[in-house]
Amino acid sequence: MGKSLKLKNMKVTSGEYIAKFLKNEKVEVVFGIIDGTYQGLIVGLKKEGIRLITPRHETSAAHMAGAYARVTGKLGVCIASNGPGVANILPGVTVENAEGNRVLLITSSRRVGIGYPDRGGTYQYFDQVGVIQNMSKYSVTTPHIERVPELMKKALRKSFTGRPGVVHFDLPENLMNSKFDFPELQNPETYRLNYRLRASKPQIEAAANVLLTSKKPIIHAGSGVLHSGAFDELKDIAELLKMPVVTSWAARGVLSEDSELAIPMIHIDVTNKARKEADAVLILGSRLGETDWWGKAPYWNTPDKQKIVQVDLDEEVIGNIRPVDVPVLADIKAFLQDLIAEIKTKVFDDFPNRTKFADDLQKAVKKDREKLDKKLEYKKSPMITAHVPHIAKEVFAKDSIVVFDGGNSAVWGNFFHKVITPNTTLSTFKFGMLGAGVGQALGAAAAFSNRQTYCIIGDGAMGFHPQEIETAIRNDLKPIFFVICDRQWGMVKMTQQFAMKPIKTMIKKELSAEETINTDLGEIQFDKLAESMGAYGERVNSPDELQPAIERCIKADKCAVIHVDVDHVKHMWAPGLMNFKAMHQEPKGK
Repeated sequence: MGKSLKLKNMKVTSGEYIAKFLKNEKVEVVFGIIDGTYQGLIVGLKKEGIRLITPRHETSAAHMAGAYARVTGKLGVCIASNGPGVANILPGVTVENAEGNRVLLITSSRRVGIGYPDRGGTYQYFDQVGVIQNMSKYSVTTPHIERVPELMKKALRKSFTGRPGVVHFDLPENLMNSKFDFPELQNPETYRLNYRLRASKPQIEAAANVLLTSKKPIIHAGSGVLHSGAFDELKDIAELLKMPVVTSWAARGVLSEDSELAIPMIHIDVTNKARKEADAVLILGSRLGETDWWGKAPYWNTPDKQKIVQVDLDEEVIGNIRPVDVPVLADIKAFLQDLIAEIKTKVFDDFPNRTKFADDLQKAVKKDREKLDKKLEYKKSPMITAHVPHIAKEVFAKDSIVVFDGGNSAVWGNFFHKVITPNTTLSTFKFGMLGAGVGQALGAAAAFSNRQTYCIIGDGAMGFHPQEIETAIRNDLKPIFFVICDRQWGMVKMTQQFAMKPIKTMIKKELSAEETINTDLGEIQFDKLAESMGAYGERVNSPDELQPAIERCIKADKCAVIHVDVDHVKHMWAPGLMNFKAMHQEPKGK
């Protein structure tokens, strides 16, 4: 155990004490809007040298903290003030918890005695803890100033236990800004686990036995691989045992897609083939959710023909969807390290059958890629959306962080992007939240000022939080936004058209405005809007214009927005639509 961190003066406000607590946890940046109800905290952050980045809307603070946590592996911290501030941050709390990002939310509330429960008619008050506890890992208010250290420790303990998510610490304003003789801060290892949970020797041996004796094993990687930082170990075990790697949508890029063993999730039919033919699956940090077809046939093999080794930090998900042959409660990185060590003690061949299986899958991936890339032959104006991610990945550095917002823009973005560097792809894969990409891009830019960040987002989604461009300028953050402008709610419009007139939709590809309900939007000149906030703006509508525009944006060396006019009909017909619809149906197999 380490020694206590000595403080010069322990008689400080609760807010200042919390700031010292964050500093002790090596927090470097906090996201949120300032308010007098937590003035003590704001003052404390400044004293401790913790950067405070203030967005224009609280929900952006949550997305910034979530993205920061995801790309750094550190704790993301955001704040919101009592009543309306907390109400504003709720969408972000919901999303970041669902996506499994390690975020600490600190809120103020009205003074002790008039809330929890409400006296009746209390100004700027609602049951913040009661609401947030249903959308987070943990939510607590502090009834007395003496309990601040205890409950902060508990919140952090919850944050670093099990699957990551949002934990919420609420403190009444009169306690936040009152002074108290607080105890010395302790090193984090004295109040929370500070080591990786490892599997037992028998579990490692059982897992190794399944993987060595099967004929066509594969790895299904979830976001648990990302959160544990097990990128090298995943690559090593896949190559050691010649196992193809499929992923959940949220885990895209945990293995470089240059690898001959990587099956990018955008190649849906190939992914399904790998899962269906495999006689063993090593499931790493995945809940086998809806977009994984719940792990059921006909998209996966049946339990009697497919053995499962499932590894997770959340015991609730192990064996929840389908029977498991080897259940393992452990950190993914630690488990893979131990598994690799165990397997290297064994004698085994070069797995010629597995190599053929992997080669056949790669041929199918290549064939599907060639089919998708035919869309790039369309060079007319306005362009098709495919050119945006395709050209962007050629211009930006390989370690650039790319953010895909929701809707059809995210679909096009994913299908024409290739992940080379692990953990460089952000989205809301679990929630599909429109507009979250704006805050995510800013959070990633705040995490790595020396790396390029860009976001592909629809004009509808950008309309949720365009004001955060000013936040980027004010805080010297330099993401580049590609705003895909089709002037419609494209994905919703497509759904409406098939619901109302499916045959005509298939023939005409688009119904008239009179045949759909409120799916069309007016134009916003996003390049001009960006310029009005001090950012750099460009507008393009053809593929030939795009690369020079990107290069000018990079040269501008500040936040930039490229307004991209795309063919609105072709944009609606995004790749993989039928598969996307099918994912929302219950598989008929076991």
